[in-house]
Amino acid sequence: MGRFGFFERLSSAPLAATFGDFILLPGKVRVEPSEVDLSTRLTPEIRLSLPMLSSPMDTVTEVDMAVGMARLGGLGVLHRNCSLEEQVSMARAVKRAESFIIRNVVTIAPDATVAEARELMRSRGISGLPVVEAGRLLGIVTRRDVSFAPDDGARVREVMTREPVTVGPDVTLDQARDLMWEHRIEKLPVVDSEGRLLGLITARDIAAMESRPNSTRGPEGRLRVAAAVSPFDVERARALDRWVDALVIDVAHFHNENVISATARLAKEVSAELIVGNVGTREAAVEAITRVEEARALRVGVGSGSICTTGEVTGVAAPTLFAVAQAADAVMEHGGGVSVIADGGIRGPGEAAKALAAGASAVMLGYALAGTKEAPGQPVILGGRMYKVYRGMGSPSARRRRYALDRYSRPSKEISEGIEGLVPYRGDLETVV
Repeated sequence: MGRFGFFERLSSAPLAATFGDFILLPGKVRVEPSEVDLSTRLTPEIRLSLPMLSSPMDTVTEVDMAVGMARLGGLGVLHRNCSLEEQVSMARAVKRAESFIIRNVVTIAPDATVAEARELMRSRGISGLPVVEAGRLLGIVTRRDVSFAPDDGARVREVMTREPVTVGPDVTLDQARDLMWEHRIEKLPVVDSEGRLLGLITARDIAAMESRPNSTRGPEGRLRVAAAVSPFDVERARALDRWVDALVIDVAHFHNENVISATARLAKEVSAELIVGNVGTREAAVEAITRVEEARALRVGVGSGSICTTGEVTGVAAPTLFAVAQAADAVMEHGGGVSVIADGGIRGPGEAAKALAAGASAVMLGYALAGTKEAPGQPVILGGRMYKVYRGMGSPSARRRRYALDRYSRPSKEISEGIEGLVPYRGDLETVV
């Protein structure tokens, strides 16, 4: 053994296994495939019917992907390679996609014209508007009311339905459905004791919720969504905190003193569930869950994504299967309520099964989802086949947008740690998942 123990470090190094190094041996089965329950408690507040999250990459997760993942029972994590305003707008769009009670209701004044009401419905893609004056509900005007109005200059108060059926803020979904059926209506305003408009319930949203009972939803039936943030960007975290259910600390190597300290400070400023990472070793997992008390889940795997070149560029990586087992053991010892999310190298169901068997509660997917219709961008045709662009967040083209430069280092470093390419177009998200 050398004086400084360098050779001993090499000879006693642990086995850092990848997905391809192992297979799962078959065992006795007591349930049929249709009876398998894959639901998981991602955080104390977020339960997933489908243990999958979409990766916060700008070629994977924006509004359509986040909505699609939540509808299927998973969770979308909005990327941060954009302005604060753009990311908040994406989060708001997911929340407005479906809900039991719509809180940010588009309304119209009673003295607006029929033409204005018609244009507002067209531009917002809605079929009716509560008529409000000084905050109080006066009536409802629908597309049917304005479609056949003989005079475009007529006032909304002349064509609206007065004294519509309303409910209070404590109404349940079953009560709302029964009232709509009883009165043959499609919109049900929610008002307080003084008639002030608080929200709106629509038959379309109720039908959508009941058709997807396994969707990932929060209070008032709204789809859940998460968003990626830098541990150093408290302003962005605060802005997103109002709209998202979880904030995902998005750095390639979480086991860094500045990152851990910044995350601990940021955690005190937000109320959303906090997911931290990426970690790749038992020691990193222990520090994450002991020093950031608000951490509810760990994102695990370093440099093992299909288009991540961190391992080649830096010589440092933690294969996902190895990292998951290390983190899962750390959680069992130090923080039993923290879940483990396997992130990197999961290209299909085989890798996902191995990750879950190694201790993960859920898996994060990038490559597997990048070719779907819901992923950002339009398909391109090459050689008669359809593809979509897929790139690592450390790739040169992603770094040129400059919003997520600190994911891999502070902005001074110019070394790329990802590549860009094309993946085959795979159609709807639902058919892939």
